[in-house]
Amino acid sequence: MNKRLHYVIDGDDFTSAGQASGDVKKVLKTLGVPSEIVRKASIAMYEGEINMVIHADGGVIDVDIMPDRIVMALKDSGPGIPNVEEAMQAGFSTAPDTIRNLGFGAGMGLPNMKKYTDSMEIDTKVGVGTTITMTVKIV
Repeated sequence: MNKRLHYVIDGDDFTSAGQASGDVKKVLKTLGVPSEIVRKASIAMYEGEINMVIHADGGVIDVDIMPDRIVMALKDSGPGIPNVEEAMQAGFSTAPDTIRNLGFGAGMGLPNMKKYTDSMEIDTKVGVGTTITMTVKIV
């Protein structure tokens, strides 16, 4: 069951935001991954995908599906995260009002990504970009 998926996330298109995570959800279901695992992985990836659109002008997501785990690597060339500890607090958001008025930017993205994964690593440099690697165990 080794499978690699690659997605390019458009940073200017809220209408297509969520398509990659929706596709991963379908693929996982097709592969017979338990529904609770599918739910966790798709929520975490959706949150990351939305963050890439809001904060980083898009990026790329690589998903590796293995017999025992799903690894999602989200890479962008955005502004980076100045204070990861602060950004991990529920409710903290740097999203502008225009984004909040669309119903996004509530400050739950990173906390939900951590909540719905078994591990999450954040590698970020201000002015360079961010790579977030999330793992959800299947067994």
